[in-house]
Amino acid sequence: MLAFLPNQLRRSTRSLRGSATTSSRKTEKFRVNPFAKVLLCTTSLLPAIVVLPPAIFASVDPTTVYARAFALLAAEPYVKQGFHVREDYWAGDLASGERKAVRQQLFKGNEYWFWLGTEVDHAKVSVHIYNSDGKLAEQPDSWAKGHFAAAHIIPKTTGSYFVIVNVEESPETRTHWALAYGFR
Repeated sequence: MLAFLPNQLRRSTRSLRGSATTSSRKTEKFRVNPFAKVLLCTTSLLPAIVVLPPAIFASVDPTTVYARAFALLAAEPYVKQGFHVREDYWAGDLASGERKAVRQQLFKGNEYWFWLGTEVDHAKVSVHIYNSDGKLAEQPDSWAKGHFAAAHIIPKTTGSYFVIVNVEESPETRTHWALAYGFR
């Protein structure tokens, strides 16, 4: 009860409470065995030791990083026009002629750009946006230039739209790509 007081003050208050042996027995109840202390500290650190190494040593494929950098490079002029680039993105690798569909919820009243990039210099990529009925829904100012492509959409209705990523040609057997998007 008075463990926070200095020793001299504790001695003077012992006479008020009773004998000194009674007070020492009370404080001994709360002493923790040194082995128990070590065990308690070790077991409380165990989850951190198990969980942190994968997070610390996680690696990111550099080709995905480069592909994302190229997608964001394609987005740069649109950011200057007021588009906000979302942090989330899609990435993968495709062989020449392969396609990948990405489903995204888009909202009426917003305007969207999807930017596709790859680090492979002589690759030719494209991106197109379809509505839930499978009809082409992108604006005519969408474009593809070498290893960059972009698709523009102003959704007429809120709903799911399908963004189709296509590696049309590539000198590599598998071409890494990344797709970023922005809105205003």
